[in-house]
Amino acid sequence: MSAGRPLTCEEVLRYGQQIVPSLGVATVYRNVKMLAGEGWLSEVELPGGGLRYELADLPHHHHFLCRSCDQAFDVHQCPDEVQSLAPAGFEVDSHELILFGRCAACT
Repeated sequence: MSAGRPLTCEEVLRYGQQIVPSLGVATVYRNVKMLAGEGWLSEVELPGGGLRYELADLPHHHHFLCRSCDQAFDVHQCPDEVQSLAPAGFEVDSHELILFGRCAACT
């Protein structure tokens, strides 16, 4: 929760081992899968970035994936008029926007 961004299981493990040094990877995977199954976490699948997890109750948002450090970040703005981007006659019922580049720490 304190990371404020989608995390891979490996990132959850690193954060967790700061609190419980003996924390194992199997425990992290098992608990992350359980929390996702119970609706506490949502899966975030980013192209080339692997599966990540974030809190399930977040409002609609998008993501930024850093090409240097492979960290994902939330983007809390949504483009206006998404429907206008679709071909004529198409109806948009949802969308996902992924930005790629380098994060502030990597620039």
